[in-house]
Amino acid sequence: MSENMRIWRGEEPVDAIDPGDRGLAYGDGLFETMRVHEGRVVWWQAHRQRLARGGDVLHIVMPDADFLCRQVDAIAADCADGVLKLILTRGIGERGYAVSAAARPTLVLALSDVPPPLPPAGLTLRWCDTRWAIQPPLAGIKHLNRLEQVLARAEWSDPAIHEGLVCDTAGRVVSATATNLFVLRDGRWLTPPVRDCGIAGICRDWLLRHVPGAAEAELRPADVESAPAIILCNAVRGILPVAALGERRWVPLDEVRRLVAVLAEAEPAFAAMPQ
Repeated sequence: MSENMRIWRGEEPVDAIDPGDRGLAYGDGLFETMRVHEGRVVWWQAHRQRLARGGDVLHIVMPDADFLCRQVDAIAADCADGVLKLILTRGIGERGYAVSAAARPTLVLALSDVPPPLPPAGLTLRWCDTRWAIQPPLAGIKHLNRLEQVLARAEWSDPAIHEGLVCDTAGRVVSATATNLFVLRDGRWLTPPVRDCGIAGICRDWLLRHVPGAAEAELRPADVESAPAIILCNAVRGILPVAALGERRWVPLDEVRRLVAVLAEAEPAFAAMPQ
């Protein structure tokens, strides 16, 4: 499946993003990366709600709900399995940081292939030197400024390393570069809070709501390395077991298999993930 991209300025279709778009100039916008399975977007309502929260924070006008749903449904309709990226910017603006109330938001929908499968035995991770900056007003939302993630991911090129874990500037574990983190501790799945930085992931939220005992908890690197099991998760790949972090090794546990099975039963898009 080749990439399929559509762009609107307000509700008017356009051929390209304008060079004066504030999303291009300043990262002034939001995005959602969503799994498409059998013609539907998985967790679409949750993605819409997070997009709206981001719009409230950045004071970006949301597209009309019916218009947005029609466009998302249309681009996803013929897709058996793929990834849909939604980008919403403030639109075209004058040079400078001041916001114009007259700006019409730019909407981009781009459909692409599902990424290649990862090792069924589990991922190999590393610690990143890059730190997430503490910025509570932007915590949780998916704004377009991802330079921290770019810097963290640039720290390695070894294809045997699948992800990197990142702490904030206070030394607390937050997440991986493109996924949320859960650790198993005392029989409960725990994930770092995202009140100061990080992204409130859609799969993360699903696990917090549907897995008994799952909760937020402040974690330090030693808590991760000493846990009997850790997993990563996001809305595209679902749950990803972890096999190694530096010198630390994990063997697959029944608790991880059960967690993967629970998600696969609820969301068929993830039924092919490792059991």
